[in-house]
Amino acid sequence: MGSYEAVATEKPATAKWVVSCMVGGVIVGVSLLGAYSGQLGMFWKSRRRNKKPVRVYMDGCFDMMHYGHCNALRQARALGDQLIVGVVSDAEIIANKGPPVTPLHERLIMVNAVKWVDEVIPEAPYAITEEFMKKLFDEYKIDYIIHGDDPCVLPDGTDAYAHAKKAGRYKQIKRTEGVSSTDIVGRMLLCVRERSISDSHNHSSLQRQFSNGHSPKFEAGASAASGTRISHFLPTSRRIVQFSNGRGPGPDSRIVYIDGAFDLFHAGHVEILRLARSLGDFLLVGIHTDQTVSATRGSHRPIMNLHERSLSVLACRYVDEVIIGAPWEVSKDMITTFDISLVVHGTVAENNDFQKEQCNPYAVPISMGIFKILESTLDITTTTIIRRIVANHEAYQKRNEKKGESEKRYYEDKTHVSGD
Repeated sequence: MGSYEAVATEKPATAKWVVSCMVGGVIVGVSLLGAYSGQLGMFWKSRRRNKKPVRVYMDGCFDMMHYGHCNALRQARALGDQLIVGVVSDAEIIANKGPPVTPLHERLIMVNAVKWVDEVIPEAPYAITEEFMKKLFDEYKIDYIIHGDDPCVLPDGTDAYAHAKKAGRYKQIKRTEGVSSTDIVGRMLLCVRERSISDSHNHSSLQRQFSNGHSPKFEAGASAASGTRISHFLPTSRRIVQFSNGRGPGPDSRIVYIDGAFDLFHAGHVEILRLARSLGDFLLVGIHTDQTVSATRGSHRPIMNLHERSLSVLACRYVDEVIIGAPWEVSKDMITTFDISLVVHGTVAENNDFQKEQCNPYAVPISMGIFKILESTLDITTTTIIRRIVANHEAYQKRNEKKGESEKRYYEDKTHVSGD
């Protein structure tokens, strides 16, 4: 203690300098540390900003687009930061699979509307050639090419993704069980063939067979031969959560409501949902039960069951929330419960005679002055899609028989694949 005092007394200037240096050193150290921390933070921010996003590519025909396609796109998007989707041209589909049910412009509307898709490449080739793969890597900056675990074989027997696999830029996702475009076309062909049977059955009998995955002909083996396999779809709460946005409307949101069957979800549905969403901040979509659809559209409807239709609608980027099994009539209680500001309906629909009916399902919102008719931009309904199948029945039957064999082999050889 004495020596410290001596230093302080005898050499006050030195002591002052040492203390100053010590204090200054601490201050400088803190200052340097602060500057370093700031620079480090800026470095990481810059690195994150400059970090190249992982771009993944997935292609497909996306004909008769369904929730299986949407789930594949959801899985693909989870493997990267940006999902670029190639939509195969009509000519390529005809050459490799047979005639498409939906033309390219409708398929582009459908794919662009899926909420996990960032970019779309129209008229993509059916097979990933070396030339196209180079274009993907160089021009579109693609890091990986994605496909499902089901085989994609070209007419010559070769793997459509052989070049991507050889380049080490291929990743695989799990196929969504229980649905395919072949399956849906098969359901419609079965519907056309057995419509006379439905007339002799009790109400909605055939529809229940579709929804529950049963068909007398399939169980006897005849449907399997004709490629009209009934859905193996098993709905789970997890799948619904995966498709949901997981958020509700804000306190001052303008909530728009639209309802319908949304069977065989198509471009006409997408466009009317886009228009409806533009009228508010939150779009709530009511999806009618299978029983309601059967009662209003006929016992052969719906082609897709309630859960299948719900997933297709949930995957649409314009939709914020759905009511699974919405009531036919829009009541005052329902409007109050969901704080609905506007109820809308399109000019193109399966049933547009509702205003002439004694029990108008929109009587309450009309009386409240919150009902609006929207001009549909596309003249497409579920019946339009079915008529396309019927008009080209033989071609689709042949296509389904061919594809049905590979589908049958897939299910016979199927093993568990982890993933979602």
